[in-house]
Amino acid sequence: MSETITLAAALVAGALLGAMFFGGLWWTVLKGVASKSPVLWFLGSLLLRMSITLAGFYFVSRGDWQRLLMCLVGFLIARAVVTWFTRLTKEASHAP
Repeated sequence: MSETITLAAALVAGALLGAMFFGGLWWTVLKGVASKSPVLWFLGSLLLRMSITLAGFYFVSRGDWQRLLMCLVGFLIARAVVTWFTRLTKEASHAP
């Protein structure tokens, strides 16, 4: 039972990391294209998002491949959710 809870927590942590990573990417694109210096937005965001994500994966996995795998699955689920959400937002902004 404890292992199941640990793996579920890794899944949730991966989803949170993915939401932060891909939500941050979406926000960066919105801010970066309107900026006078987009390279600072994109480079700074990339470094920050990657650092947080890699540190998160490292701490969640604690050297266990099953926790790492569950974290990755949560990360990919978050990617799908953020992609779906941003498409809905895009379609709503272009509606007549």
